[in-house]
Amino acid sequence: MKRDKFAKLCLTAGLVCGIAAAPVNSLEIQAAEIIATVQGTVASGTTSDLLRLSTKEGEMQIKLDSGTDTSGCKILLPDSKVSVSVSHGSDGYLHAVKLSGETQAPATTLDSSTSTTVTGTIGNKSNGDVLFFKTPQGDMEIKMDPTTNLSGCSVLVAEKTYSIVCVRGSDAYMHAVSISDGASGSSGTSGSSGTNYTGVTPAPVSAVNVDTSTVSGTVTSDTKENLLYLSTSYGVMQIAIDNNTDSRNGIVLTPGNKLTVSVYRGSDAYMHAATIFASKDGSSVSVDTSSTSTVTGTVGSKSNENLLYLSTSYGEMELKLDSVSSVNNCKVLVSGKKVTVTCARGNDAYMHAISITGS
Repeated sequence: MKRDKFAKLCLTAGLVCGIAAAPVNSLEIQAAEIIATVQGTVASGTTSDLLRLSTKEGEMQIKLDSGTDTSGCKILLPDSKVSVSVSHGSDGYLHAVKLSGETQAPATTLDSSTSTTVTGTIGNKSNGDVLFFKTPQGDMEIKMDPTTNLSGCSVLVAEKTYSIVCVRGSDAYMHAVSISDGASGSSGTSGSSGTNYTGVTPAPVSAVNVDTSTVSGTVTSDTKENLLYLSTSYGVMQIAIDNNTDSRNGIVLTPGNKLTVSVYRGSDAYMHAATIFASKDGSSVSVDTSSTSTVTGTVGSKSNENLLYLSTSYGEMELKLDSVSSVNNCKVLVSGKKVTVTCARGNDAYMHAISITGS
């Protein structure tokens, strides 16, 4: 074994030294001329142009260019195992001809009826199974599947901006349906048809600037306006909701609703919600805001992020929540909460909420 390891070390060293010592003219060969195939794990510092590969013989630096075949592996996140066929180029670097990766575990059942698009950067803790995704609204954990479409990006590397279309899985996690290169500086969360709720009031009083972790689960009936009871795979969590909670993308906290929450430990020993996120249907409905009505009632337990069931003195109303532009005097909507809603008729025959004010 030692002899084999020594032989591999000599081969790698000879390969690198040979590249450095060879005349420039002799290095001008076709990228398709594979001189070796190496295996290892992706090291930190890898970018979309340079792969740092940790092997048994040491760390190698391998350039990625337009000729690299990434069809067999686009995930170049820290500790991901990859196999790389290399050639050498006239710049003195090894160049990747083809990347191959590990096969991922089978996917869970996904609810593709509702999708959400988020934009942010991939964190260093990400791996081939779970992306730790940093967005302006907080950190998210998004699972990867064998069916995740990566055709919109060159490779996945840490600290680069991407846009991810994701849906809820049967394991309560958000799962990536597709990932594409994101424009630098773009950010936000939107529904499947472009509906964006980050402008809805009330905005957080101040940003949460501490490390957060992400949990997913369903709301239980014990939930109050200032305390979320979230049933997770680890048990029921009690998560405080305060003035710094960004609930603009997850405002309806009625029993059974599925949420993803970024949390942190507060000075009161409670876990606090930094952001609350729920999947929401997109909409292309036209709403006639020239004629509005105002109704007052209490939030029904069947309400969700798409539809508000409002119990009024005239009976129960169903109000769609795809056109809300203002939420006042309440951070979240819980069962039994008294609210006044301004609404208007849409071309789908539904009444649509325009503004919501808590009592």
